[in-house]
Amino acid sequence: MSPHRAIASVFLVHGAVAGSLSTRIPWLQEHFGLDPRVLGLVLLCTPIGAFVGMPMAGRLAYRIGSRTATRLLIALWCAALALPALSPSTPGLFIAFLLFGAAAGMSDVTMNAHAVVLERRLGRPIMSGLHGMWAVGSLAAAGLGALAAQAGVDARAHLTAIAAVLVLIGARTGRGLLADDRGPATGPAPRRFALPARAIALIGVVGFCATFAEGASANWSAVYITAVTDAGPGVGAAGYTVFMFCMAGTRLLGDRVIRLLGPVRTVRISGSVAALGGLIVVLSRTPALAVTGFALLGLGVAVIVPLAIAAAGNKSATPGEGVAGVATITYLSGLVAPAVTGWVAGGLSYPAAFAVITGVVVLLTLLAPAVRPSSSATAPAPVRDGQFAGARD
Repeated sequence: MSPHRAIASVFLVHGAVAGSLSTRIPWLQEHFGLDPRVLGLVLLCTPIGAFVGMPMAGRLAYRIGSRTATRLLIALWCAALALPALSPSTPGLFIAFLLFGAAAGMSDVTMNAHAVVLERRLGRPIMSGLHGMWAVGSLAAAGLGALAAQAGVDARAHLTAIAAVLVLIGARTGRGLLADDRGPATGPAPRRFALPARAIALIGVVGFCATFAEGASANWSAVYITAVTDAGPGVGAAGYTVFMFCMAGTRLLGDRVIRLLGPVRTVRISGSVAALGGLIVVLSRTPALAVTGFALLGLGVAVIVPLAIAAAGNKSATPGEGVAGVATITYLSGLVAPAVTGWVAGGLSYPAAFAVITGVVVLLTLLAPAVRPSSSATAPAPVRDGQFAGARD
């Protein structure tokens, strides 16, 4: 298996873990007897765990190598899938979701850092397609989980079985990852708690804006369509589905667009498309128009986070530190976006909330130059998959 296919499989597995758990949240709520407020606090533990764990992942990759760190953390992330369902009590559930989030965030950082190194070696963009594979894995696992839930399969059996299968798949595909350099590490070690440096601060803002629009749209699209256009719940769900499929499809094709237009023009055009979609959502009063707006939002924001991660990895002393910095910011954005959208919608209106989101997307477009490749950066000559002797992180 080539390094490119191997890291694509890792992204697929990572997405499958997230998609598997998302479909069994109702089972967890019923099994532990959680009211909505307590469930909300439990789910908040995932981004908190990720937020704490992510900044430490870059140093781990530096110490043991990108390949080893990715294989180790993807195995822990897969195994953590079973923890919530197997928790003995509600306090244990909080701990399980904290550990689940930490494993999610740290594995996210190391696999993206590994992808940055591979992208350099290949001499062409691959990050968007990798994130597209994540979406494919998430959608496929969510579909399987929905079937399991519909059939009444106990979540403990379902998630434990899926965790075991994904651990094996991750171990198998991890063998094909780009080999770490066996020589001594060079360059400064990442800080123990790596917050974004000034050099990548604007890149982090670009990622924050894109994740803000993505998180708000994913969480509120169905509600918006039913509340503003008087559509039924099926049409509202269709709006969410269209948004997610536009995201996944665009990411799978995004690397070709980036090669054609370059990072800065891609962000500008993508941001403009997303802003148009946001404007249509704000003005829409019919289901078809609202769904169209959310489709454009999905198309527009799809490739921006992968671009921001790649840019940060290439502008930092080590890919892991840059990726950790931007990933920490984007996770923070994903944490606050749904809540801010709800507050504005409750205080003013749903269209007002998405007017704010449209403004955030416009800011993203204005900051597009932040993802321009550094003129001083040097990259290895492009090589083909299978020609790698190793790459230093």
